[in-house]
Amino acid sequence: MQTPPPVRPRRRGIGWAQRLEIVALSGPAILVFVSFVIFPVLMAAYYGFYKWKGYGVPTNFVGLDNYKTILQDTAFHEALWHNAEILVLSLVLQGPVAIGLALLLNRRMRGQSAIRVLIFVPYVISEVITGTAWALILQTNGAGNDILSSIGLGALTEDWLADPKLAIWSLMFILTWKYVGFAVILFLAGMQNIPDELAEAAAVDGASFWQIQRHITLPLLGPTIRIWAFLSIIGSLQLFDLVYIIWGQYVASTAGTSTMATYMVVEGRNAANYGYGNAVAVVLFVISMVIALIYQRFVLRRDTEGALTGGR
Repeated sequence: MQTPPPVRPRRRGIGWAQRLEIVALSGPAILVFVSFVIFPVLMAAYYGFYKWKGYGVPTNFVGLDNYKTILQDTAFHEALWHNAEILVLSLVLQGPVAIGLALLLNRRMRGQSAIRVLIFVPYVISEVITGTAWALILQTNGAGNDILSSIGLGALTEDWLADPKLAIWSLMFILTWKYVGFAVILFLAGMQNIPDELAEAAAVDGASFWQIQRHITLPLLGPTIRIWAFLSIIGSLQLFDLVYIIWGQYVASTAGTSTMATYMVVEGRNAANYGYGNAVAVVLFVISMVIALIYQRFVLRRDTEGALTGGR
């Protein structure tokens, strides 16, 4: 006798009450997102087809000329290359430093809370204060060179901000000093989710501290590291404030620290060519979105799939 196929339970649809609840809860957030993210992007794409002075209705339609100029401008190529350098160096420099500090501060030690606060303080200082302070310290006659001279290291004094061979490293030092605290706090939060029983069992089996970190802590910290790397990549692509404050609109390009965002402001707003500036903003948005989608597809996918429930 053939057994009948199992009867699958019918899925109950969402009632009007649930739909109204979803609209009431998500509607304001969607409205804000569309108003302050989607709509400005669409308007920037629209103005990018015009030669526009920033006021009135744009009438001087230039089509794709703005985008052709961007792709042919060597200054934009240099800014794009600087962004790529900052992206790679941020991952290479900040990642190991932050992981090492997090592993150190995750152990019980005297003054642990005070050290955590001191490491995190630079992150909460505004970019204006940070940029102004470091610009005064690192200029030719600033406090940095004065300290080197006073301790007998005058031969090491340099033009830290204007020398193209040193400026990018000065920028990376400032970025690491400011943002490594955020990475440390993020990694420490990730370490709190790692069960202590795993490390205790490994220690009982004779594993050393570094073996425990290498084979247990770091692999389980992988999702947190990948999220931090994603945030660091997007921040590196959109870097503007510190570069503009420290180097200004003219020195940044000659010192080798200009970015796509500073290029957008200099060639767009400062040149009263807002149509061109909007086109640069669109290019920057597209580059960031493409990199974000690639990273999501090949790096973050396994983390998001592991967090989902009810899938195959």
